[in-house]
Amino acid sequence: MDIAAYSIQNKVITFSFMLVLLIGGYASFNQMGRLEDPEFTIKEALVITPYKGASALEVEEEVTDLIERAVQEMGQLEQVTSTSKRDRSTVKVQIKDKFDKTGLPQVWDELRRKIADIQHQLPPGAGPSKVVDDYGEVYGVFLVVTGDGYSYAELKSYVDVLKRELSLVEGVGKVTTYGERTEAIYIEFSHEQMSQLGVSSDAIVKELNQRNAVVDAGSIQVGENYTAFALRSGLDNINEIRNLLIRGMKDRQFYLKDIARVYRGYVEPQDKMIRFNQREGIGLGISTVSGGNVVAMGAALDDQLRLLEPDRPIGIEIGIVSLQSKAVTAAIDGFVMSLLQAMVIVVLVLLVFMGLRSGLIIGFILLVTISGSFIFLKPMDVALERISLGALIIALGMLVDNAIVVIDGMLVRIAQGMPKEQAASDIVKQSKWPLLGATLIAVLAFAAIGTSEDSTGEFCRSLFQVVCVSLLLSWFTAITIAPLLGVVFLHSPKASDKAQEPFNSGIYLAYKRGLKACLQHRFVCIVVTLGIFSISLWGFQKVDHSFFPSSTRAQFMIDLWMPEGTHINSTLEAVKRMESLARKETGVTQVTSVVGEGAPRFILTYAPEMPNSSFAQLLVDVDSNVAIEQVMLKVEQRIHKALPTIQANAYLFEMGPGGKGKVEARFVGNDPKVLRQLAQQADAILAKAEDARAIRNSWRNKVQLILPVIAEEQANINGISRAMIAEVLHQSFDGQQVGIFREHDLLIPIVVRSDNPRNNLQHIENLYIWSPAAQKRVPLRQFIQRYDVDFENRIIKRQDRKRSISVYADPKQGYASELLENVRPEIEAIPLPAGYSLEWGGEFEDTNKAQGGLMTSIPFFVGCMILITICLFNSVKQPLIIWLTVPLATIGVAIGLLAFNQSFGFLSLLGFLSLSGMLIKNAIVLIEEINAEWLSGRDLFDAIVHSGVSRLRPVAMAALTTALGMIPLIFDVFFASMAVTIIVGLMVATVLTLFVVPVLYSLFYREWNLVQVK
Repeated sequence: MDIAAYSIQNKVITFSFMLVLLIGGYASFNQMGRLEDPEFTIKEALVITPYKGASALEVEEEVTDLIERAVQEMGQLEQVTSTSKRDRSTVKVQIKDKFDKTGLPQVWDELRRKIADIQHQLPPGAGPSKVVDDYGEVYGVFLVVTGDGYSYAELKSYVDVLKRELSLVEGVGKVTTYGERTEAIYIEFSHEQMSQLGVSSDAIVKELNQRNAVVDAGSIQVGENYTAFALRSGLDNINEIRNLLIRGMKDRQFYLKDIARVYRGYVEPQDKMIRFNQREGIGLGISTVSGGNVVAMGAALDDQLRLLEPDRPIGIEIGIVSLQSKAVTAAIDGFVMSLLQAMVIVVLVLLVFMGLRSGLIIGFILLVTISGSFIFLKPMDVALERISLGALIIALGMLVDNAIVVIDGMLVRIAQGMPKEQAASDIVKQSKWPLLGATLIAVLAFAAIGTSEDSTGEFCRSLFQVVCVSLLLSWFTAITIAPLLGVVFLHSPKASDKAQEPFNSGIYLAYKRGLKACLQHRFVCIVVTLGIFSISLWGFQKVDHSFFPSSTRAQFMIDLWMPEGTHINSTLEAVKRMESLARKETGVTQVTSVVGEGAPRFILTYAPEMPNSSFAQLLVDVDSNVAIEQVMLKVEQRIHKALPTIQANAYLFEMGPGGKGKVEARFVGNDPKVLRQLAQQADAILAKAEDARAIRNSWRNKVQLILPVIAEEQANINGISRAMIAEVLHQSFDGQQVGIFREHDLLIPIVVRSDNPRNNLQHIENLYIWSPAAQKRVPLRQFIQRYDVDFENRIIKRQDRKRSISVYADPKQGYASELLENVRPEIEAIPLPAGYSLEWGGEFEDTNKAQGGLMTSIPFFVGCMILITICLFNSVKQPLIIWLTVPLATIGVAIGLLAFNQSFGFLSLLGFLSLSGMLIKNAIVLIEEINAEWLSGRDLFDAIVHSGVSRLRPVAMAALTTALGMIPLIFDVFFASMAVTIIVGLMVATVLTLFVVPVLYSLFYREWNLVQVK
């Protein structure tokens, strides 16, 4: 079928098709979702099991191991890691990459069933286990409500109103609070008074449970009705608890208020806190419904907050920690501007090198192609975000390649005297299948990332989707719209200009002379090329490596790690001092602090820290992202100078998967003592490294333990058990929950504790315990011989059911690969006992996993690309010539990365893969012309030279438009390394291709008689 002729003859259909692509594309663009970064599914869930009173070792052996064995029965499991701490087991379940967000709910249901089935096997006092499958939920709007002069109850009352009203906003998926305190009813008694009255704490607990229990009194038939008996609990308010009757010695009764102080308060110590600009508050996290529009939800939230503004009490303020809608709008606006800049650059290049009419035609086709791409991308659920918009810029230069070939071919034929309609038909007939094959090869170069199932592949998947749709559409518009526009707008030459040689200008003559010289000295040309290639391989070893670059977000974080076991109040005091120091730095606009655990996941690439009383994090906002690194370093130095004993380290946010602890040495074995010794050796090596910072290990330091030694004989005589002693200690210091107070829909814990100072260890000498044998309270010290002090592992980590301890470090400056290269030989030289192994995690592991996901699929797609080239030429020699030019890209890539001081990371690898597709496409266009010229009757040497000259403009223009169109991406931190890889690699490789491909063609087809072209 003559597609060009059909498009020209049915111009109404063709112009209608153009309008559909333009108008439909604009409408689709406005309807597409908007995100700052692409979504990727966090295929992880947590199984949290409390085990009060158990040591980390007991938790590991009695709970964690049981949970892990149940989890390992799941066929979907990729990896299981666990953290066993005193009082709690946390098992992280990671699912295989092939399960996406649509299949995960079913996987989590199976996980719940597995965990539910083993609950009866948990030891007494452990459980119930809780499966947290929304660990990856992103709260794109993160607010903190504060109020000077307001009590916590008043603040919470306003937050409850906000939570209720904002949850009704369209597009809101979930609203959660952070830093809320749990209310409690406290009963504080005096040991001395209870001892005098002969009242035991057990009697109080028993009476509370009897009066507060919900009981079934049955029902009775009354006439035609069946009526239930309802017995009130008698504890409807706190006064009724105070007036609870307690029986003492000799059946004497007392009101609870006579022997104890009963009041309503909050659970102490608070497990997590949040502060905004040095004021305590309550956090509010808001997520978007799946597939929702973040920008639209942000606008709706703004409107709702404005409606609620009159009801906001004076003095209560709402601070913004993260507002993704604004970040998304700014990011998209920036990328759209970069896209427009790239389009302008491409069109200007076309105008300069192809003339006004040709340039405008190709520029218009580019606009139609980009617009039409959105029509197909929207149903594919591709959102407007960093990767998809960046992909358009990357594809921009390639989108004009096909149209350039068609328009340039028409220009050449028209200049030689051929009618415009025939010129259009002729060039499309000759080029449509080679161009389609070349386009498919360019698409397949990105296919490995499009099919990679890991989180990195999912993060970058829209890159492949955009390139695939836009390139295929560019081929279709090139063989349909381009011929019609060429016929309508291109000028026919004057009769006096017809049949003249179109390649007699300066640049063509210079290239022709150079190409002839290379053909005449082809072995020298090949040797020189191989020499340059070898040097580039040597230079490539000097290129740094990194996974993903850091974010340009105008916010950074400071992690504070106090010694393990630090009370949260002490951590809070350190945070207050750090806040004051941070806010003194010029450029810092606000500081948000979270104490006790990480903040809610407010951006996708942020991984919150698990609960730990010795951990805190400061989120520091600055007035500009330009100088954020300098501000961050100054704040960190200020804190280290003022608080030298505190481990506080600042980090930028990441732009992709990965995170802190970029260098990780992981020792695996059984004995905790041996693991700690190995970790200490690795820690010492890292401490000596000048470029290492934030050195820590995953088990942290050992924690002091007080061991009461019980006088067993004396205790047995008095009927006192180990559990009774533990209960007294628990009530006297922490307080012991003994029941639940029901208030409407609230279940408030009732806590019994001593009224003596709970932070004074000497108070232990004044404790009393109820003796069943003596029927009175006696001093606890009579049954404790002494108190020993020991140290325990408060944290035990495991990976795939094996104990493992990791030593982490981050580079002070430069790349993690440099630090790893410096310390790796020494750490690997540490002698490992039998049964112990060393594994490298961190960025090294993340990079290998991401690249491994690509490498598993690259052979298949490379095979497809080779097969397409073979099908295009029905030959083995010509595809071999084409593929021999691909390694030449290494020359330009090495030069570019070293010259611009960029690292070869994941995005650079993607750039290299796409670069190979571009080079193959150019080589196909060149060889296809050589074949056509040779078959037309020219001798081979003449055909090679003439084809090289005739294809100079389309090949050079394709490379130039692609390279120059990517200039805006050089200034984007995320895409900079990819842009440099493609720009420099493509320009250098294209120049070499224009000479090397003809030389290889000459060698492969044995053209020994080098006749001069006349």
